[in-house]
Amino acid sequence: MTRLINNVAVITGAASGIGLACVRRFAAEGARVIGLDVGAPSAEVAAELAGLDPAPVFMALDVRDEARIEQVMGEILADFGRIDTLVNAAGIAGYGRVTDVATSDWQRMLDINLTGSMLTSKYVLGAMQEQRSGSIINIGSIFGLQGCDGNVAYNVAKGGINQLTRSMAIDYGYANIRVNGLCPGLIETPMTQQIQLDPGIHKRFVEQHMLNRPGQPEEVASVALFLASDDASFVSGQMIAVDGGFSAGRRLGPAQG
Repeated sequence: MTRLINNVAVITGAASGIGLACVRRFAAEGARVIGLDVGAPSAEVAAELAGLDPAPVFMALDVRDEARIEQVMGEILADFGRIDTLVNAAGIAGYGRVTDVATSDWQRMLDINLTGSMLTSKYVLGAMQEQRSGSIINIGSIFGLQGCDGNVAYNVAKGGINQLTRSMAIDYGYANIRVNGLCPGLIETPMTQQIQLDPGIHKRFVEQHMLNRPGQPEEVASVALFLASDDASFVSGQMIAVDGGFSAGRRLGPAQG
């Protein structure tokens, strides 16, 4: 499996969930993976990843810290000489309507889920322009494509990811830099555990996915792998739903079968 041989891939939110699934999948395809997260992966995961060849490297990073982002990206470029792929998977969940959400919670959501992706991109784009190639993959959400009740800050941040993706695709396409986004549906990750704790909400949410099940992080990572690879050499500026049919429409009757 060598679809990403010689590819240097930087992945944020890499210690768990979709980010960790991308770390595993990219490394298995031959990429030199640098995982960035505020926390380290568990000891069990770290031991597993250490057995890969090449083994991923992890570095501490809060995507709200611009000075640290600049430092980390500089160190990666000094050590590896290039950055071919950036996956912006760092993110948090949050709930509340406009009249409920605290301004500090609103700002934290935007800082991590939207501005963080802009800042990490900012400090890899220079190298990508020089090498005249690169792929940036932003992890958005189905709730960036359409709204959801009681979820305003998250919806707005993920909607912003869509426009960030399109804008960068337009601005940097001249340098053969491809920028795309993924819009996952309900994926079973630590971030969605709160939904899983309410059986009624979880059931209703699952039923709106036409495949009638939640997705797995590995299923999102597989599409990210496609976008990072040469197989997607003419794909840019796209927001791809990985949502089990959620965004296809609403089911009015019960699921068949």
